[in-house]
Amino acid sequence: MVKPQDRRWVAFALVGYSLLLIYWMLFGFGREPHDTYRYNLKPLFTIRQFLRAGDFMSARWLVNMIGNIGVFIPFGLLMPMVFGGKLRKEISLFLLGIVILEILQLVLKRGSFDVDDMILNTAGFLLGFGIYKLYDRMLSKPNKRRTRYG
Repeated sequence: MVKPQDRRWVAFALVGYSLLLIYWMLFGFGREPHDTYRYNLKPLFTIRQFLRAGDFMSARWLVNMIGNIGVFIPFGLLMPMVFGGKLRKEISLFLLGIVILEILQLVLKRGSFDVDDMILNTAGFLLGFGIYKLYDRMLSKPNKRRTRYG
């Protein structure tokens, strides 16, 4: 559980990380606008292509598969500290943000709207959320050690 005075700093970190991620997803890494709209609406289509391709563990594979999971783990860690740790509420807010980000990539032609990205991003969020819950549970358990004479 986060102390109220610390919640403000965690919220600041969450907003800062969100802005950094928006920059990365729309402008960073030399992203230039495309001539066409790019999208994938078939769940697991892109993921299957990466798993079938001979470039398993290549830089492209790592960026697309591991990167789409890894960069969203902080949301699973930070959001419960700010919003209270209710999975249904936080995953709804997270998914709304991801859909908006994917739509921005499509409309601005700076990336693609890819349902597989949303699946991988959500996996990252859930991984971070699970780590948060595990850590929170470990901290909240009363010390069950008893002394022999106490």
